[in-house]
Amino acid sequence: MAKMKTLADAFHDELQDVLSAEKQLTKALPKMVKKASSEKLAQALEEHLEQTREHVERVEKAFEETGKAARAKKCEAMAGLIEEAESMMSEEADPDVMDALIIALAQKVEHYEIATYGTLCTWAAKLKYTSAKEQLGQNLDDEEKADKNLTKLSKAINTAAKA
Repeated sequence: MAKMKTLADAFHDELQDVLSAEKQLTKALPKMVKKASSEKLAQALEEHLEQTREHVERVEKAFEETGKAARAKKCEAMAGLIEEAESMMSEEADPDVMDALIIALAQKVEHYEIATYGTLCTWAAKLKYTSAKEQLGQNLDDEEKADKNLTKLSKAINTAAKA
């Protein structure tokens, strides 16, 4: 475990964590797409998968200002969220109910990422990592938009799910 003596150390550590999170997500999202019965939900998840691939590239670019290599450190939080998603998606459920579950699971992921990118942007600004702040800020914007889109989709899908 790395020693955290400076904010720069913490930034680098968290950057390694979010790189892992995004990489894990590129493997998990296709499973969610496959399980979704709503065409709009599957499309939204597909679009976010493409964005997630871009997020990996942006995070790797954010490492440049740290002077350290872009290496991932296993993100246990994302691993837990994905494990929960896989468990829930293995349940027998009405298709509309499964779609509602998928949205809930995806939003948990989005909220985790929003919190992480928000923190990293704040730290990047403090550390004067202007390029990193820009890269990570774009990811934050994407995550917030994805969350809003899922909320919008949930209104119709939750109505379709039997009470």
